[in-house]
Parts: sequence; structure tokens; C-alpha cells
Amino acid sequence: MTSIHSEIYNDQEMETLWSEVSLSHNNMSESAKPHQPTPQQGKGEKSHGSDFSYVGIDAILEQMRRKAMKQGFELNIMVVGQSGLGKSTLMNTLFKSKVSRKSVQPDPEERIPKTIEIKSISHDIEEKGVRMKLTVIDTPGFGDQINNENCWQPIMKFINDQYEAYLQEEINIDRKKRIPDSRVHCCIYFIPPTGHCLRPLDVEFMRRLSKVVNIVPVIAKADTLTLEERDDFKQAIREELRANGIDVYPQKEFDEDAEDRVINDKIREMIPFAVVGSDQEYQVNGKRILGRKTKWGTIEVENIAHCEFAYLRDLLIRTHMQNIKDITGSIHYETYRVRRLNESNAHFSTHPPDQPKTNGQPQVQANGMAAQHEVLTHEM
Repeated sequence: MTSIHSEIYNDQEMETLWSEVSLSHNNMSESAKPHQPTPQQGKGEKSHGSDFSYVGIDAILEQMRRKAMKQGFELNIMVVGQSGLGKSTLMNTLFKSKVSRKSVQPDPEERIPKTIEIKSISHDIEEKGVRMKLTVIDTPGFGDQINNENCWQPIMKFINDQYEAYLQEEINIDRKKRIPDSRVHCCIYFIPPTGHCLRPLDVEFMRRLSKVVNIVPVIAKADTLTLEERDDFKQAIREELRANGIDVYPQKEFDEDAEDRVINDKIREMIPFAVVGSDQEYQVNGKRILGRKTKWGTIEVENIAHCEFAYLRDLLIRTHMQNIKDITGSIHYETYRVRRLNESNAHFSTHPPDQPKTNGQPQVQANGMAAQHEVLTHEM
């Protein structure tokens, strides 16, 4: 059990929203209390407190908050990049706890695997009464071979396998009240800080995977670049992404309204985030900070003047976490679900199952869901 006492959910706007909801809920409760009618009230009139037109629809927010607090939240993050780019350190920095696979299951003799291995580890995190099941999915071996051809395929297969598992649970006749969600909500892709351009491997991976998962590219160990090198590198990467038709998160086509577009345009201008990770604490000017100490000073991880880690954290946790999950469910998973159901329907139409006969006549099955479920299950 991992417990975090950071400021992940300490968002002033959220606190203001919930305080307003609580206030309105209290007002609703007060207005619902019976009291003696005043002489001015006619016979049969009902009292609604000071606001006669108040209905109480706004109380739905408080109901949703209570339900969400009871159920808790789930977030599945995949980290992809070659060895030595600080993937484990960045995840520990994001959640201010030892959540990476190497932190929990250290293996000093671990060698570079000959093939890509998908390894995941889950944690139950709680902060200020908010519970979240965090799953970190690591991909050791990616990009570490002499021949990296098709090294994205095991990762693509893993993501689709999670969609398939969720689909199988959905189409069960007697399905669970709450389906366990192992779908990958976000993939953080680590770009080496070369300062030149994307490698063919980077382009190919993001081009293929951006169609099935939300990809957030980051420049790893950005403190190895000067500010000028960093800005030029970021601009070159953005141009390469556009030239190759790679749509990373937040995708422009999924902006819901003008307000979202304004916010997301600012984020898109900063992508890829130039980040520095560290789980080491230091004292700077009497304040505890996470940073990297060098001979010429201390790099403060959460200082936006030093790196863009704070922007990445806000995107993944404080401002866009629910949107990332919504796009996973309504866009990426839905695309997979439609394709699989179309495949099963095509199979069902070309290979109809033998129908049981009654008195020599074929008996028509009222509901084809069971047969369709059997086809889907056998196609896994």
C-alpha cells in the first residue's frame, strides 16, 4: 500500500467548486425543512425557503462526488523508451512515491532483455480521502537492440489485448457490475536528448501507436541541453510530428469547445515537454525541493524556469486525467470494439452456426448475442 501526501489533488479551482456545491447542498437541506406557514401564505401554498424557484438540480454534483469517492479511480500509464532515460525516476517524481517497477522490484543483475518484455505493477494511492489505483506499465528492452525493426509490435499487441479483455467482459451475458479497467490510458514516450531530430524508431513508434493510445512525448534528461538547444529541438520535433501526421495528446480533433481549444493549443505549443526527474530531496532557501544537485547549482524539478516537469504533471494529473481516460474509452477503445464486432459479424454471416431443429424445422435463435460472443471468444 502506497500512501502519498503531496499536492496532486490540491487544485484551488476544484476546492472552490466543491465548496460551492456543499454550500448549495446545505441551502437545499435548509429549504427542505418544514416550517409553519406565515400569515401571508395562502392555503395550499408550499414554502421553498428564500428562493421560491430553487429545485435542487445542482445537488447532483455532490451526489456524483460521493459516489466517485466511494468507488475510487483507476489510471494506467505506460512508459516507453530505451534504457537509461530516467523512466522509473520520472514516474517516482510524478507521484512522489516509489511507484516504478524498479523501485518496487529491484534487480541489480537485470540485463537488457533480448526481446521486449511488458511488465506492470499496481499501487493503491490515497490522498486527502481520494483513492486511486495506479498501474505503471514498463517496456524494458524497447530500442535497446542492434536491430529494432518492428519492436513496437509487442507494445501494440499488449494495448489491444487489454481492449480485448475489456470487450469480453462487456459482452458477457452475466457481466460484472464494474468491469476492471486494464486499458492503457496514456503512453509517455521518452525521446533521447540528442538535440538534432527524431530517430526513425521514434517516428515509426509514435505514428503507429498514436492511433490506438494517447501518446505524450517528453524529452528525457533535458538538463543536458542548453535553453537554446532545447527550444530548437522542441521545434524540430513538432515539425516532424506534423510532417508525419502524428497526432499526440491532446488531439486537436477531440477538442470539445472553443474554451478547450484555447487551453489545449497552449499545451500543444509546449509539446514535447522537456523534463527532468529526481526523487532526491534538497533544501533550497529553506524549502524542501525535488532536484538534481550539480557543481554549478541545484536543478529544481518543479521549477518551470528549470524544466517543464510541472506542466507534464498538471496535464496528466491535475487538469486532463479524466479527459485522457474519456478519450481512451470513447475513441480508442470504441474504434477497437467496432472493428472487432464487424469482424465477428462478417464471420457470423459467412459461417452461420448450426441451428437446432424442432419437429424437423430449424429453430430461429431470438438473440444472436450468445453466438456472437462465442465467435469473439474463439477469435481471441
